[in-house]
Amino acid sequence: MEYIYAAMLIHKAGGKIDEATLKKVLEAAGVKADDARVKATVAALDGVNIDEAIAKAAVAAPVAVAAGPAAGGEAKAEKKEEKSKEEEQKAEAEAAAGLGSLFG
Repeated sequence: MEYIYAAMLIHKAGGKIDEATLKKVLEAAGVKADDARVKATVAALDGVNIDEAIAKAAVAAPVAVAAGPAAGGEAKAEKKEEKSKEEEQKAEAEAAAGLGSLFG
């Protein structure tokens, strides 16, 4: 994970994500960089639009459910809650798909 974090830091700083830069950032953070993992990370990120991948991975925080309805409205509240959970699962799946593009 630290390899991706280092790459994101380089990207945010406006630098080019290459093996030498990634290795320097990792070593500055106190991580003993593995050359094979550095090469794999750089290769996986080649051609990836990182800003777009981050935007796709952003998941909106779930909206808090208001106070429960008066008697008789409990069935509607349960349906809304189920729908919310389905929407949340769908958003999580989309985010995971966006993160998958970071790894090739």
